[in-house]
Amino acid sequence: MDNLVKVALDAHGGDNAPKEVVKGALEALKENDNLKIFLVGIKELIDKELEGKEYDSEKLEIVNATEIISMSEPPVAAIRKKKNSSIVVGMNMLKNKEADAFVSCGSTGAVLVGGQVIVGRIKGVERPPLAPLIPTAKGFSLLIDCGANVDSKPSNLVQFARMGSVYMNKMMGIENPKVAIVNIGSEEEKGNLLVKDTFPLLKNCPDINFIGSVEARDIADGFCDVIVCDAFVGNVILKLYEGLSATLIAKIKESMLSTTKSKIGGALVKPAIKKTLKSFSASEYGGAPLLGLKGLVVKGHGNSKAGEIKHALKQCIKFKESGILEILKDSFAITELQED
Repeated sequence: MDNLVKVALDAHGGDNAPKEVVKGALEALKENDNLKIFLVGIKELIDKELEGKEYDSEKLEIVNATEIISMSEPPVAAIRKKKNSSIVVGMNMLKNKEADAFVSCGSTGAVLVGGQVIVGRIKGVERPPLAPLIPTAKGFSLLIDCGANVDSKPSNLVQFARMGSVYMNKMMGIENPKVAIVNIGSEEEKGNLLVKDTFPLLKNCPDINFIGSVEARDIADGFCDVIVCDAFVGNVILKLYEGLSATLIAKIKESMLSTTKSKIGGALVKPAIKKTLKSFSASEYGGAPLLGLKGLVVKGHGNSKAGEIKHALKQCIKFKESGILEILKDSFAITELQED
């Protein structure tokens, strides 16, 4: 049992909790022999969802937490006051090394605050960014930051680029990942003050493969592997991605059902379209890691279903086995020595 990757899972995080969270946990256990899950939350509610389900009791354990942090609560106050909430209890398990990772689809603010206050930052990391994988024509790219740091400094963005490079290399197996900063044009002199100040720093950063600016229209084509921006820009990109995808799917379905001929044609192409649309689904990537912390914290979408929960748990296994955490710690320790 020592080789198991242990994940604390917030049973009350998200709109579909605890039903979809428990369902996703059980699906993940069926597919991964080296996984142990701690379902953190109100025991009576979790027991109810597990009733009649088959699972290995040695690999699924309930950790009772009597409080829930809602989406509407002020994050800092909630983390301080609700010491027995599923988020705080789960993060303390990570801090105390009782778990290798923590996953939640609950309040983004509470997860961000808890990650920094309870788990803590790697020495040298100024601000941990949220970094989801987003689908592209060439596979996927890492969007960093997408929601943690709305007001960033140039030095923050440089650190995001470095962390993103390590992640894409060690987690996704991309050799020398291409890094670009989101801009309104390809020319170096374009952009707002943040982009203009950050560009030369990235250009002179020896440990990343910086290729310049990426315009929004080129992101979906897979222009680069790591997309660097502040959280305001990143969140707009992410939400536009999600909204446009949902609209396109709805319009395609509407078109396919509009006439008898289109229904026949739609039936023929349905398997191919379904496969393509699946590759562009956020649920395939399992949420966004909060990089730069002393332990792995993964934030899933608030409306996550079982599939995304399952993929988030699988992401935790890969993260632990790849040794990214140690690589990031070593990387920032070396940088601090160089700067001193």
